[in-house]
Amino acid sequence: MITMPEPYIRLAVADDDERLALLDRSLWSTLHAVTPRPEPPYPPFFDERHPVGEFLVAELDGRVTGYIRLAQTIPLASHAHVLSIQGFAVAEEARGRGVGRALIRAAVAEARERGARRLTLRVLGHNAPARRLYESEGFAVEGVLPGEFLLDGSYVDDVCMGRSL
Repeated sequence: MITMPEPYIRLAVADDDERLALLDRSLWSTLHAVTPRPEPPYPPFFDERHPVGEFLVAELDGRVTGYIRLAQTIPLASHAHVLSIQGFAVAEEARGRGVGRALIRAAVAEARERGARRLTLRVLGHNAPARRLYESEGFAVEGVLPGEFLLDGSYVDDVCMGRSL
C-alpha cells in the first residue's frame, strides 16, 4: 500500500508573497471568484487589507500548494469572538490529496487558538465541491443571498456558512 505524504500547514511568511500570488492567479475562476480576472501589473499578495499574519499556507512535497485566510470581518470588540475564512485555495495538482481538508482543520484550530468561538465563511452557491468540504467539516448553511452575483451571464447565490468552535 502506498501512503501519500501529509500536507504541512504553517503560518505564512512574507517570502510566500510571490508563490501565493502566482497560485491565486493560476486558479482564478468564476466558480469561486467574484472579482474580475487579475491583469498585469499584478499587486502584491499581501497588503494592508490582507496582512501576512492572517494566512496559513499548505506545503506538499516541499512546494506551496494552498492557503487559507482567517480574518475578523467586523472590527469591534463585541465581534472579536467570530473569525471568518476569507480566502481559500488549493493548487490543481494537490487536489484530492487532503490539502483542502488539512487547511480547513488548521484554520479551525488556529481560530480556537486566537480565542474565537465561531468561524464563518461565504461560498458561491454553484461551488458544490467547496460546499461539500465545508459541510463535511462541520459548517452549516446559515443564510443564502439569492442572485447576489452576476457571473458569466448567470445570477449566483452567495451562501453564508458557519460553525461553532
